[in-house]
Amino acid sequence: MNYQQILAEKLDQLKEKGTYRYFLDVNKSAQHFPHFYFEDATGVKRKAVNWCSNDYLAMSVHDEVISRLSFVTHRSGTGSGGTRNISGTTNFHRSLENVLGQLHGKEKALVFGSAYLANLTALATLGKLMPEAIFISDQDNHASIIEGIKASGNEKRLFPHNDLNALEQILESLPINQPKILVFESVYSMSGTIAPMEEMVLLAKKYQALTYLDEVHAVGLYGETGGGLSEALGLQNGIDIINGTLAKGFGVLGGYIAGSAILVDAIRSFGSGFIFTTSLPPAICAAATKSIEILMQSQNTRVDYFNKVNHLRQLLLAKQIPFLNNPTHITPILIGDELRCKKIADYLLYQLGIYLQPINYPTVPKGKACLRVTITTKHGQTEMEQLADALAEVLLLFPANIPTAEFKTLAL
Repeated sequence: MNYQQILAEKLDQLKEKGTYRYFLDVNKSAQHFPHFYFEDATGVKRKAVNWCSNDYLAMSVHDEVISRLSFVTHRSGTGSGGTRNISGTTNFHRSLENVLGQLHGKEKALVFGSAYLANLTALATLGKLMPEAIFISDQDNHASIIEGIKASGNEKRLFPHNDLNALEQILESLPINQPKILVFESVYSMSGTIAPMEEMVLLAKKYQALTYLDEVHAVGLYGETGGGLSEALGLQNGIDIINGTLAKGFGVLGGYIAGSAILVDAIRSFGSGFIFTTSLPPAICAAATKSIEILMQSQNTRVDYFNKVNHLRQLLLAKQIPFLNNPTHITPILIGDELRCKKIADYLLYQLGIYLQPINYPTVPKGKACLRVTITTKHGQTEMEQLADALAEVLLLFPANIPTAEFKTLAL
């Protein structure tokens, strides 16, 4: 049996379809973000501007956050040295969980190595503790949600993205005393759409469903203190469990859940993905706490950020760039064909110094490839104008009416 050949053929299929993932070394400088350098295939250093970072508010390069990380690293070392149960809990972990509880108006919070792990563990654990529960999930939910529900082994029902009628039909079809867990996101990361959260919370209450909300792309950016869309809409009390990240709006690393003391304690006590893994380094917890505290008091930062989002979109409109106009900070440039998207992204990077990562299947449906633009607080007028000009140039160079096969041979 030639196992290497089997795997190589699978990889070749991805490359043929244009969905093989290439990693670019984005060598970031805290002083010059969002500018960075990378080495091309010949080893030559090239400069570019990052337009696809999730470090929306540039908190990863904030002086106070960096100083806090450095100070606690020198004080406590680079790692925790254990699981939370065996020598891996410090006052920095406790402080972070306390501030996260305050941020979301919840009794408790629990920190994980990533938001993916938090979703996977929390959903799988809830299902195993309530084997009769049925998960009701938006079909556009993140892979971590899909994997968490799958790992639970519980029955699931999917409803079309943001379709309230379909959601209510599912809820109505189930006995009122049937345990139900409604899982959805506030901001959907690829399309930038938002859930009709107010209506979903009302439906969950009407049909007695537990609500589980992923706020990964909203925390730090929305709400009076950065608590996400649930805070902005005054719905925190209507959400049973909130999942969030420390690695996007807050610019550090890690993920978490927040909820009632009993819900959080159940996941802490039974969740394998929490119990059997090394905890976050104390310095990471301290830096994340500092970032959250800064943003809880920085509403002007959020206002200025969304002014930039709107200004960039005006520049794109003026250049007739086709983008999905949604109510969030995520601006997907609509491309369609995967190979076309890859060629456009390559030209932008190697010829124009603009880094936009192609987003293709399975992250988005087949034939719906896009370039996902995410502005940060560090992008200025010059960078915005350069992006709009570059997109206008490249969309003319690679028009949508060229047959797919021709994109394989177009030279850069």
